[in-house]
Amino acid sequence: MTEPQVFSVEINGFPTRVWQAGAGPKLGFLAGFGGLPRWIPFLDALARDRTVVVPSLPGHPGGDRGHTVLDSHLDWVLAVRELLQKAGLAGADLAGGSVGGSFAAEAAAIWPDMVRRLALIAPWGLFDENDPATDPWAQRAPEVPGLLCADPERWNQLKAEPEGANSPEWTIEQTRAAEAAARAFWPLGNTRLAKRLPLIKAPTLLIWGAEDRVMPRSCADRFANAITGRTETVTIPGAGHLAELDKPDEIAAAILRWTA
Repeated sequence: MTEPQVFSVEINGFPTRVWQAGAGPKLGFLAGFGGLPRWIPFLDALARDRTVVVPSLPGHPGGDRGHTVLDSHLDWVLAVRELLQKAGLAGADLAGGSVGGSFAAEAAAIWPDMVRRLALIAPWGLFDENDPATDPWAQRAPEVPGLLCADPERWNQLKAEPEGANSPEWTIEQTRAAEAAARAFWPLGNTRLAKRLPLIKAPTLLIWGAEDRVMPRSCADRFANAITGRTETVTIPGAGHLAELDKPDEIAAAILRWTA
């Protein structure tokens, strides 16, 4: 597995981790619910053809406690814009999943020149009381892996404490990530993004796991129908909400095709 370069940028007074690997035109990725405590095979697959840049969202693993000073959705969106700029992603292709997908969509809508092509994996941000999303904060801990991934072991591997670690910091960091997502999206992820989707001009790929148990498939149609730019929707068999964990090669191939 690739060992990415690691550097840090400051967002609102807090250091924020940025990973970079590969070669070629830059492709940014904003991670989904729970963030990325470790480099994953999906990023390796992207890095075979592109320079992959992965900035951590505030409060997520690598994002320190930056979420604690973000008191409104506008605060979050502005922090993401600054993060993309400082990570060198202004004007680049951008992908995002789940929580990160919502912020990627916001950036493309509000600052059209920020994003060349957009790929969204089951993004949050919409709400339909007739077909609601599943609330991940309302689940018992043993149920979360099966909610987020078609193969629960994929989530368990992502979140497993490194061998030999003997510090409470790992557990604190994982709990902090769920708290950060809650500050940005609770209840049920309704950020009224629907009002801003028509501003997106970037060609947009929507990717949904066929076994997504969090975001209903109807959200893909709502995104596609609202976005002004060209859209395409693909459904990945055997993938859950965090489809990039379940089917890393398939998701990476779809994104690389779209952003070629």
